[in-house]
Amino acid sequence: MQRIIAVTMLLIPGVIAAFGIKLMRDALFAEYYLIFYNTGIQFIVGLMMFLLGTAFLGGFIYHRDKKRKLVKPRKSRKKVS
Repeated sequence: MQRIIAVTMLLIPGVIAAFGIKLMRDALFAEYYLIFYNTGIQFIVGLMMFLLGTAFLGGFIYHRDKKRKLVKPRKSRKKVS
């Protein structure tokens, strides 16, 4: 059951990001949806959807890898005195 929930959590942002790409493509070819007043607004909304969906997927993968200790620790700079 937990795996189904996890797949759904990854599927929804993926679909949102894919729809954002479609909105941006349609805006470039001057095909707009009726809910947007012009193609510029449609492009910005599509870009936001793409960035938010991608950021969620990236954050999910980063969190999972960090939990499994697959992320290397960052090196700290030493102060020169």
